[in-house]
Amino acid sequence: METTSKAITVETIVNAPIEKVWDSWSQPEHITKWCQASDDWHAPHAENDLRTGGNFSTTMAAKDGSFSFDFGGTYTDVQPYSLIAYGLGDGRKVSITFTKEIEGTKVTETFDPEETNPIEMQRGGWQAILDNFKKYTEAL
Repeated sequence: METTSKAITVETIVNAPIEKVWDSWSQPEHITKWCQASDDWHAPHAENDLRTGGNFSTTMAAKDGSFSFDFGGTYTDVQPYSLIAYGLGDGRKVSITFTKEIEGTKVTETFDPEETNPIEMQRGGWQAILDNFKKYTEAL
């Protein structure tokens, strides 16, 4: 994956087998349970066609109804249990790798930042979502 030199990386180790981690990451019924950065947000809808050339969309919304947006893109490379890469509508690129570790499955997410919000805010938001993913998947 080609990213800009300012690409941001977040990661975690999920104490679960790679197959469980992959399913939790990719199945819409799971995505809606973990895809939010804070408790006052949620993901009421998700669609996912996980294949190279397939599209995905997740609605992210404030629970009070004050704001929502669809986060989506097109997959550029899908290698089961190993790699998911996609492009966003604004041209940014994202890559997620899944690696077997002694402790479980390491999930590493690298993404091109957007130009509106500070880098640290973006890193914090993406890491918070990844932390929610870890917590949800380990509890399955």
